[in-house]
Amino acid sequence: MKAKKLIALALTTAMLGSVFTGCSKGGGSDEGNADSENKSSGGEQVELNYIFADGDEGAKVTMNKVVEDFNESHPDIKVNIVPGNGSAYSEFLKTKDSVGEFPDVMEMRDTAMYVRAGKLAELPEDITSLFLNTQEFGGKVYTAPMSGENTQGIIYNKKYFDDNNLKEPATYDEFLELCKTIKDKGDMSPLVVGGQDIWHMGFWFHKAYTDQVLVDDPDFIKHCYDGSKNFKDPAIAAAFEELKDILQYAQEGWVSTPDAQITTFMVNGMSAMMFSGTHMFAQIKQADPDFEYGWFPVPSPDGKTRLVGGAGISGLAISAEAAKDENKLAAAEEFIKFFFTKDEYKNFCESISAIPVTAEDPGLEIDEVFQEVVDMQTEADELGVMWNGKVGDNELPPDFRNFMYKTVIEYMTGERELASCQEELDKTWKTNMESFNPLTGVGIE
Repeated sequence: MKAKKLIALALTTAMLGSVFTGCSKGGGSDEGNADSENKSSGGEQVELNYIFADGDEGAKVTMNKVVEDFNESHPDIKVNIVPGNGSAYSEFLKTKDSVGEFPDVMEMRDTAMYVRAGKLAELPEDITSLFLNTQEFGGKVYTAPMSGENTQGIIYNKKYFDDNNLKEPATYDEFLELCKTIKDKGDMSPLVVGGQDIWHMGFWFHKAYTDQVLVDDPDFIKHCYDGSKNFKDPAIAAAFEELKDILQYAQEGWVSTPDAQITTFMVNGMSAMMFSGTHMFAQIKQADPDFEYGWFPVPSPDGKTRLVGGAGISGLAISAEAAKDENKLAAAEEFIKFFFTKDEYKNFCESISAIPVTAEDPGLEIDEVFQEVVDMQTEADELGVMWNGKVGDNELPPDFRNFMYKTVIEYMTGERELASCQEELDKTWKTNMESFNPLTGVGIE
């Protein structure tokens, strides 16, 4: 950080020495003195607009607390949250960009797209050094990973399982048989699916896509770019069929059920299982502290365990426009560092059951179920990012992800035949590829 930055005058010596100490509420006399010095120099409060994915209620509450704590302890800076109201986050951010309201700081997911558009600023070493590892793009780091990739698995009603002598499945066939057994009992749906939120479908699609497509060709997307593969491939058909086998056990009306309601289905005994990330642990505890739940990964048809995990390329980022203003840049960097201070980051991870990625252990107090997830990450046959989280030759064209999920829903609900789905996917892919192809460089620069 530049020595002459106005905001740097407001930092305490302790903050500069160690980002993990002294950044909680009520910054102490040194911070007050620094702030007085800043005000005496004629400095004005710096304001930052901040956007994050607020579709998950637990994450929304936790992030609001981080911002509240930061604003209280940094009177010279004010972070203003721009609410997305739970809308599709990628679309919301693109809309803000299109109307000239791109935020100063944001939770960044489509990192490569925004880096190529020149919208993001490179992060300094005093931020990137906070993490066990970071993901580079073009040799630079643009995002501070908020947590490990959201590991998905089955969260189930443990009491219901115990009362009915139901066991965690060891194979994919056993999982389907478990679903059938619960459905035949007739007292609740085997699965609850929040299909109204298009991003929710990504959990199940990624599993099927990994099982059927990536298992034989980890570079399937790259090969679609070079023309040696396409979306009429039998592997894509197999992924759709796997999804159909599973989603037949979802609750009635799953297409119109928002993700925010799936916890209600679980704790009220309407559904026995959900397939989602560890962030749901906190939501379940909040909805019913006495609800007993368990967790298991869904085995792949070939018997292997494949999980989402590890640090990805998403995370907190600073806009290139904000970085042009010395004061805003300093304030934005300070906000990101504050997010990862030990107390704030500990609360964030515990609140949404996120796996920490900082070099310094935040000292999480986790329960037995969450520990099981952490342990399974070390035991899994494969651990990686979501299919839409890759950059480089296997990066998806913008918007293709959501088109895939919409097509999946159309097939699952009988609106379209499989052959028609694949035909439409291939046509859309070829159209998108005309404006984005990392192999040829189209859309890259």
